[in-house]
Amino acid sequence: MTTHLFKLTGFVLASVLSVITLRADLKTDEAKYYEIVTIPIPKGITLEAGALQVMPDNKLAVSTRLGKIYMVDGAFEKPPARATFTEFAHGLHEVLGLAVRDGWVYCTQRGEVTRMKDLNADGRADLFETVADAWGVNGDYHEYAFGSKFDKDGNIWVVLCLTGSFTSEDPFRGWCFRVGADGKAVPTCSGIRSPGGIGANSVGDMFYTDNQGPWNGACALKHLKPGHFMGNPSGNKWYDSTDALGARPLDPKSGSRMHLEAAKIPQLVPPAIIFPYNKMGQSASGIACDVSKGKFGPFKDQLFVGDQTHSTIMRVSLEKVNDRYQGVVFPFRQGFASGNLSMEFAPDGSLFVGGTDRGWGARGGNPFALQRLVWTGAVPFEILDMKARPDGFELSFTEPVDRATVEATASYTIEAYTHIYQSNYGSPEVDASKPTIKKITVSSDGLIARLSIDGLVEGHVHELHFPGIKSAKGQPLLHNSAYYTLNYIPTVTQASVTPQ
Repeated sequence: MTTHLFKLTGFVLASVLSVITLRADLKTDEAKYYEIVTIPIPKGITLEAGALQVMPDNKLAVSTRLGKIYMVDGAFEKPPARATFTEFAHGLHEVLGLAVRDGWVYCTQRGEVTRMKDLNADGRADLFETVADAWGVNGDYHEYAFGSKFDKDGNIWVVLCLTGSFTSEDPFRGWCFRVGADGKAVPTCSGIRSPGGIGANSVGDMFYTDNQGPWNGACALKHLKPGHFMGNPSGNKWYDSTDALGARPLDPKSGSRMHLEAAKIPQLVPPAIIFPYNKMGQSASGIACDVSKGKFGPFKDQLFVGDQTHSTIMRVSLEKVNDRYQGVVFPFRQGFASGNLSMEFAPDGSLFVGGTDRGWGARGGNPFALQRLVWTGAVPFEILDMKARPDGFELSFTEPVDRATVEATASYTIEAYTHIYQSNYGSPEVDASKPTIKKITVSSDGLIARLSIDGLVEGHVHELHFPGIKSAKGQPLLHNSAYYTLNYIPTVTQASVTPQ
């Protein structure tokens, strides 16, 4: 999440209100396909949901930023009028990660990964054990620690915010650890600034969201590739305290561009997804992967990423080129009651969303919320996916398109830009260009369109809008914009490598 509040005045305020008005109109259409169900929170509970975990007994564990964990019974009912909250634990330190294994509830709090167990079956944790505490912590407001679910090897991954989100005053602030079942904490990546969430994709690779600030021109989704550098050098002094990652990477040159520095620094991993600032949010947060096999709709194996400030969820599809992830982000759902922070897919394919607005404010308006996003069974007309090709992009759709509108270049707008990779806070969009669509080819079944484009630019976000595209039934796209982070233009052989 971002680390400052914005003062909106004059023209800026008018522009933002215009965006909000347009999106408010869209909420009604989005609700036809994905319904937001609000779980009532009892009076006296300040939920500020930092993490979520569906339990084996179908209760929902919810942690709070104030250090409590509740077990919610009845969260799956619709409406959930009989939902009850039972305190499972308290006295913890801002829990931003929950997982469950072998009867233990694991939590990631600021200073450690802890596990706890209810020994006498009274619904409350009796036994607390420290699993790992290999990093430093002080009283700084921003020294968050976000924890993942267990990965395929049984590890919890922990991403650590910098001190004040600018410097690394305590050991390994700005790093990622893997915590094994034996409690061993292994330094895994450096270069983290201010994480807002962490989660795996469908093949088990781990990602986190990092937020706009020094060395981050905009919020981003980044692949935690073991042994590599995520881009912010503030915590790299801790290489002197471990040999787990090898040699310290070269410091990037401030004022350069990410793709230029990545060519010089082998350990530097470019962001897989850039979330253009304000267009797609201001505080990227929780990550959840749809592995429901169709229970959540047509977006199998794609990632869903929250934004705390805009109270929204975005949809992400990834592919790999040159052994690096890149891909596209689409708008997905707005209208949540608070600032979306934590997300958790349930076995029935619904998506739980926890919200808080403390510290940053959020469009949702409520100080905290617990909600559930449920697919109605209706399929929206959307761009299902977007993949890079050597000469352009390939779009797939959720239903057949109207060929005439898709083949018309007037149905599209496209621009490309990047950001300054710098030690200063954030960046405007720079190095803008206007690629040109030269040819559009539609498949015989009307589900795929191939765009041949002159002027693709490596290291740039390619922003496309599709105001003219209609389905074969005459419907416009529910969301008509896409933002593709083109780290590399694929060769002909690379274009077929598309893990999620």
